[in-house]
Amino acid sequence: MKGKLILEDGTTFRGQLFGGSNATAEGEVVFNTGMTGYQEILTDPSYCRQIVTLTYPLIGNYGTAKVFNQSRRSFVGGLVIGELCDKPSSSSMEKTLPEYLTAEKIPCLYDVDTRALTKKIRSAGTMKGVIVSEYTSQATINEMMALPIRKNVVEMVTAPVAYTLDAREDAFNVVTMDFGIKKNILDSLRKLNCRVTVVPAKTTAEEILALKPDGIFLSNGPGDPKDVPEVIGEVKKLIGTRPIFGICLGHQILALALGANTYKLKFGHRGSNQPVKNLETGKVAITAQNHGYAVEEKSLKGLPLKVTHVSLNDGTIEGVRHTELPITSVQYHPEAAPGPNDSVKLFDEFLDQMKDFRA
Repeated sequence: MKGKLILEDGTTFRGQLFGGSNATAEGEVVFNTGMTGYQEILTDPSYCRQIVTLTYPLIGNYGTAKVFNQSRRSFVGGLVIGELCDKPSSSSMEKTLPEYLTAEKIPCLYDVDTRALTKKIRSAGTMKGVIVSEYTSQATINEMMALPIRKNVVEMVTAPVAYTLDAREDAFNVVTMDFGIKKNILDSLRKLNCRVTVVPAKTTAEEILALKPDGIFLSNGPGDPKDVPEVIGEVKKLIGTRPIFGICLGHQILALALGANTYKLKFGHRGSNQPVKNLETGKVAITAQNHGYAVEEKSLKGLPLKVTHVSLNDGTIEGVRHTELPITSVQYHPEAAPGPNDSVKLFDEFLDQMKDFRA
């Protein structure tokens, strides 16, 4: 049936609505430039409650399979795409994308001019939008648009209870604060023979240290890092106790805990082809990214933090290192999924820090 995406400034994009008249959504509208990896994007908790536009024109051509899921379920608010493929071809396929969208109850608007939508977001910035059927009343649209964008979405995606992924007896014990962690991060740590204990976001520093970790990992996740001040407070208590490695939201929370500031980007970095320069080596890596906030460079003045990586697109901070303690963090995703593996060796650096701590 016919449907439409309406942005808060009134701009409207029409298409076909998959899921019927009840397939409605409201949330911040963002775009991802990746050419593949739509299932990983749909199951990345960092997109919680957002309406995600995929710029690649054909989506669903290789179907879906459980092995590509990055979390226990999809947390996205809705999906906006060009062409929805209902006859995919792949030897690993278990469901078509339309079947997956139905199972996960994801509203999808397709046959949309996603190029025009992306240009709109790039010029005006991210903004709220609603997906509705063509026949939805204006009163209903007004009610949906009036709903505030939810704060602290971390509590929606974090693990409800702690759990442990076992490894060999000589494994390094890593306690991971789950702000919306992706499965491939856990896989990357386990490949390095780490015994990973995943704890809910609101776990206290005392509870984490009681687990006797060799290192502490701060995961990716959705939303504004300033929405979780209690988490920032607990991370602050962990500074100097163990090696710490943060990714994405974990990077921002760590920076705030160390006294820096964060701010919202105009339209964020979301895609699998983001160039990042390592200031220590001069090398450039192509990275996977998904974030709408960044660490403010001028706020680092006087802090024991050194900028290690920057974006070659806009010069924003992509990585920092503590000048005295074994603490590092990056804004991008070295584990990718989807995306390149140029930066996966950052996990090896974390392992080396834990070896030094244990020694």
